[in-house]
Amino acid sequence: MSVQFSFPGLLEPQALELPLSHPQPASEKQIDYARALAAKTGSPLPKGIEADRARLSAWIDAHKPRESAFNAYPSSKQVGFAERIAKLKRTQVPPECFRDRALMSRWIDSNKPR
Repeated sequence: MSVQFSFPGLLEPQALELPLSHPQPASEKQIDYARALAAKTGSPLPKGIEADRARLSAWIDAHKPRESAFNAYPSSKQVGFAERIAKLKRTQVPPECFRDRALMSRWIDSNKPR
């Protein structure tokens, strides 16, 4: 004999309604960053946007600088340090490490002198 419990509505999606009657004001840090972005990009902040945290966040996302493809590459300091380690150990840094910052970091951690 098996017992099956019934919980009606447990797995059914329900619409959640948040009781937000008015928008939350933006934080000072968020406002400062938005003003710095506006000065850097030359695009003015819309009037009254400081009063709405969500709108200001969307504006920041639309105007912040995009990440560069070169951010994945190791820094010159990482490369120099790895080459010094390789010279001490009389080996070479694997070529794939020069294309990925995380790989270079792991290679350095596993090969640095103790």
